[in-house]
Amino acid sequence: MRNRINDFALKLANVNGTGSASANGLLMQAIFRMGIPVSGKNLFPSNIQGLPTWYEIRVNKNGYTARSLDYDLMVAMNSQTYARDIQEVREGGYLLYDSSWPLDPALLRADVHATTISAIRASAS
Repeated sequence: MRNRINDFALKLANVNGTGSASANGLLMQAIFRMGIPVSGKNLFPSNIQGLPTWYEIRVNKNGYTARSLDYDLMVAMNSQTYARDIQEVREGGYLLYDSSWPLDPALLRADVHATTISAIRASAS
């Protein structure tokens, strides 16, 4: 596992047409307004509603804007892309996935910390 300081990459996997582009942009803007160098990239393989879309955010003290090859946090909100999304999480990284969509246990990796969104909601209340 490589050690990184002040260099964080997160990827949000969504369904096109759900309003995720606006929400993802707000997340990046919030980080920027904290004075932290950040870059974001929307990936729309298709502009057809219901197909996959991803948003990548890289937070880096040096202001690097290149996309990352692996991610510290994957927010997986599209069951159609779970397999691909999970593979892109770095060793020791985190997977947050939508519990309302089944996740095949065979996709889980021992070197990635995984939790569901409903587990976070339950611990917050």
